[in-house]
Amino acid sequence: MHDYDTALKTLLKSPGCTLLRQISGVEITAWLNVELPRVQNLRVDLLGATRDGNLVHIELQGTNDLDMALRMAEYYIHIYRLHRRAPRQIVLYVGNAPLKMSNVFPEPEFPFSYSLVDIRELDGAPLLASPHIEDNLLAILARFQNERIAVRQILARIGELNEPERRLAFNQILIISGLRKLALTIEEEAHKMPVTIDLREHDLFGPVMEQGIQIGKQEGRLEGKLEGKLEGKLEGKLEGRKEGALTLLLRLIEKRFGDLPTGLEGRLKSLTEAELDALSLRLLDAKSIEDLLGS
Repeated sequence: MHDYDTALKTLLKSPGCTLLRQISGVEITAWLNVELPRVQNLRVDLLGATRDGNLVHIELQGTNDLDMALRMAEYYIHIYRLHRRAPRQIVLYVGNAPLKMSNVFPEPEFPFSYSLVDIRELDGAPLLASPHIEDNLLAILARFQNERIAVRQILARIGELNEPERRLAFNQILIISGLRKLALTIEEEAHKMPVTIDLREHDLFGPVMEQGIQIGKQEGRLEGKLEGKLEGKLEGKLEGRKEGALTLLLRLIEKRFGDLPTGLEGRLKSLTEAELDALSLRLLDAKSIEDLLGS
């Protein structure tokens, strides 16, 4: 969740973002220190102050935490201790699994509750129509009748930005799209754009993707020449593409998690090209090699 946290916090804290007003009904005019000293040195996701001095605490949650109410109660007490003001608390659920958390503390002796918002229940159309790119990007997590059309519209908006802003926005959409398993859809639609937007602009995929593609092309040409027949050329091209996909995946894993464990390459060689590509995209979500291979 750390990658998602960074991207989502950056978007939500942008002056142009209207999603916070949509879920909280207030305008955040200042962002406060999120380090909560005392005992465990708790750190909240977002803590803002309104124009009239009220506090708004927002937690971004990508999984169902059955202790969420307890966590929010702990945050509440520490925020109050630090600022001597009671915060209004909101948990923004951005996960893909059905929402199962409760927003009420289970102990009757401690009446405590907070707002719990599933972003998938929000209409994505207003965010998509917003003039602010931050809202456009966050729209990918909301509710749509046709996700592919929404992706196409978001990419068109990204394509209107200048190069540095476009690169940043594309990195952010790739990161948070992992929450909806839409990275492949984004890649497919990006290739149709008149402005060059592809995974090679992504901070993780970019440095090694082009090398993997070139290896696949070289292997395919070599195998095709040696065979000397149409069937040989096709087989060589397909095999070369698989070798390129394998090389790309291994380099991405090494870049993301460090040294490759013994036997990993042999294990991945048994997979198809499509399976290798799917694993490459799941790197956006995986927290470890074990998590990646167990998906």
